[in-house]
Amino acid sequence: MQLFDVLAAVVFAVSGALVASRKGLDVMGFMWLAVITGVGGGTVRDLILNVPVFWVQQPVHVSACLVTAVVMHFVAPLVESRYKTLLWFDAFGLALVTVAGTAKALDVAAPALVAIAMGAVTGTVGGIIRDTLGHEPSVLLRHEIYVTASVLGACTYVGLNGLGLDRLAAMIAGFLVTFSVRGLAIRFGWSLPVFRKSTNREPWNRDRSDSAPDRRP
Repeated sequence: MQLFDVLAAVVFAVSGALVASRKGLDVMGFMWLAVITGVGGGTVRDLILNVPVFWVQQPVHVSACLVTAVVMHFVAPLVESRYKTLLWFDAFGLALVTVAGTAKALDVAAPALVAIAMGAVTGTVGGIIRDTLGHEPSVLLRHEIYVTASVLGACTYVGLNGLGLDRLAAMIAGFLVTFSVRGLAIRFGWSLPVFRKSTNREPWNRDRSDSAPDRRP
């Protein structure tokens, strides 16, 4: 499992390095964004759960992100040309860390709802931090299905685990749901309905005095 965790961190680190590439940063900027994206979600999860932060105990995750950043500093233009392929690797990483984060929360006796939230946090917070630092549109503000895929995968794992299904089978099911939903969104451009303001609705900042009754004598 640790091998897959490191692989997921590397995949997310690549996406962080690509943001650094678009912003024209130096190698230190690449390293910073790669690391914060690769381990950010898991770090926030562990701090919320009040457990030892995973990469402090096993620095191999940070080391892998740093190596990825240095490599990406030289090959970023080539990777940019394969961006569609990278999205599929990102979907794999999202599915993997979503399930891992959910499982870790359940392992420390967190309630089901908290475990689902921790799965989504693990899968998406690194990307949110990356986009915030890189002044990119956040994954929370995009129309594409991303966070939703993570939440559905976490729900699948928690539900099957609660029904007494074998742990590994539940993890595989959660992984497949997350990866499938995200993959279909990539393939067909799926997105959830968005809020649209009615053209007939009065503006919120309308001066209330306009509609107030005239109380002058």
